[in-house]
Amino acid sequence: MDWGMKNRMSRIFKSDGKTVMLAVDHGYFLGAVSRMEEPRKVIEPLIPYADSLMITRGILRNCVEATHNIPVVLRVSSGNSILGKDLSCEDIAVSVKDALRLNVAAVALSVYVGAEYEHQTLMALSRLINEANDYGIPVLAVTAVGKELEKRDARYLTLSSRIAAELGAQIVKTYFCEDFQDVVKACPVPVVIAGGPKMKDELDVLRIAYEAIRCGARGVDMGRNIWQSRWPVAVISAIRSIVHEDASLEKASALFEELKQAR
Repeated sequence: MDWGMKNRMSRIFKSDGKTVMLAVDHGYFLGAVSRMEEPRKVIEPLIPYADSLMITRGILRNCVEATHNIPVVLRVSSGNSILGKDLSCEDIAVSVKDALRLNVAAVALSVYVGAEYEHQTLMALSRLINEANDYGIPVLAVTAVGKELEKRDARYLTLSSRIAAELGAQIVKTYFCEDFQDVVKACPVPVVIAGGPKMKDELDVLRIAYEAIRCGARGVDMGRNIWQSRWPVAVISAIRSIVHEDASLEKASALFEELKQAR
């Protein structure tokens, strides 16, 4: 790994080797999703608590001040929408040159293993890795499942994560599941977990973050389960305590309640 690649990875994963990524890229296929109707108002208060932003170029350019010294993981795959028949119909939509203009720390693309457009997304990942490697830019592969949430089991996620790593992705984003330690064990690159759709309550979010870190995840890349909460700063602060301070679930929950009451 060259110096530039190492440097960009170290901006995302802090000195303890872990990260709290804030995902705000959902609009690329969901549009103005609930509580993200005005992105700037949602993102700005959370930036001090995030280690990096996973974001689209349109929202980055228009809703995030360039004075913020926060690493950017740029979503570069697109071409689908929630109204389409199959969410797996994605391809590369942003050039690596544009990513360089935006001074990104990494680029991100979704792969849909087992879906109709599996081959298309896996080949897109390969092309992206080939080009990004020329410039020392890490690639984060998202093991997406589209609308088929039942796919989120250890056997499927191990397959998807390992394929992404085999193709050369430097980071894999996947879902937490039962036997998650098997997913991490089979994936030779850092694994971060997605939050997925909004969970029942914030305690469930903290529990999943805690269990994932305990199973070997190197961090989280959560969105809706942070900024769709009534207390987003309290949620992300409690998650940070789990990821970076090895806080127990009880301690993180107590911190969330304390910050929740203070706001």
